[in-house]
Amino acid sequence: MKRSIITGITGQDGCYLAQQLINKGYEVIGLVRDLNQINDSGLKHIGILDKIRLEQVDLLSESAIVDSLTKFKPTFFYNLAAQSSVSNSFIEPTQTLLFNISSVINILEAIRKTDINIKFYQASSSEMFGKVVHLPVSEQTVLHPLSPYAISKASAHWITVNYREAYGLFTCCGILFNHDSYLRPMNFFTKKVIRTAIEISKGRKEFLEVGNIDVKRDFGYAPKYVEAMILMMEKEIADDYLICSGESIYLRDIIEYVFSKLNISTQKIVVNKSLYRPAEIMDMYGANYKAKAVLGWKYDMTYFDVLDILIQEELHNW
Repeated sequence: MKRSIITGITGQDGCYLAQQLINKGYEVIGLVRDLNQINDSGLKHIGILDKIRLEQVDLLSESAIVDSLTKFKPTFFYNLAAQSSVSNSFIEPTQTLLFNISSVINILEAIRKTDINIKFYQASSSEMFGKVVHLPVSEQTVLHPLSPYAISKASAHWITVNYREAYGLFTCCGILFNHDSYLRPMNFFTKKVIRTAIEISKGRKEFLEVGNIDVKRDFGYAPKYVEAMILMMEKEIADDYLICSGESIYLRDIIEYVFSKLNISTQKIVVNKSLYRPAEIMDMYGANYKAKAVLGWKYDMTYFDVLDILIQEELHNW
């Protein structure tokens, strides 16, 4: 049986990735920082908690990772672990940079020293592109990160590429744009909008407080994006792929669509300029041609299709 190790397994992507790998017949091991403090609600929600093995490993310790690789002998290693909040990265830049960069170096060094045949996936981010001159973004677009989080992801991205080119490891990067599901935590935009809108509709809250909503982003559906991760690792030749919907949407339009579905007045939207980011990207969307052509990835959902799914699932689990 093929075996996969996943870091960040309790997050949205980790949960869906584990689910899809299990459905394909893989044994899945999830590496977590502390077994006594994990949030396993997502794994429980999709019904796979009892189908995976969780192992406590400090990703800032190369020797601990070596021990895990020696113990489990995985075929694939998916690294989804990171301090992933852009806003929090401005508050704690040192911690963000330290973990997001050092953990990747430690994993790659552990693979290089233990078993160079292990295939490695790095979760890169569209935030790396930052200040973009020409849209749509592609795999060839120059990186100009605008946040500590984006800088850390760009560094980890190039480290992963370097281990492929310098050491001959199978390392690939999935450059994912924004993607959502019911499993998203409240600090992500769409989850906050839908949950708050439901609370307003039930009389539990008065307003939705937001930052700059006159910016545009490329959003998609997480379970479909995870399919692309698996396709990357199943290729014979490692490469980097941009995973996105191919179009952008105003954050304001997302809010107004959700409010309309729940019969809420747009007067309930309160813009708070203190929530604006220190450096903002006004528009961002990518080209998914390479992923569709080379990987055979299929994606044709609009974000309004995704919002319909998320609203219904949120109401069902309320």
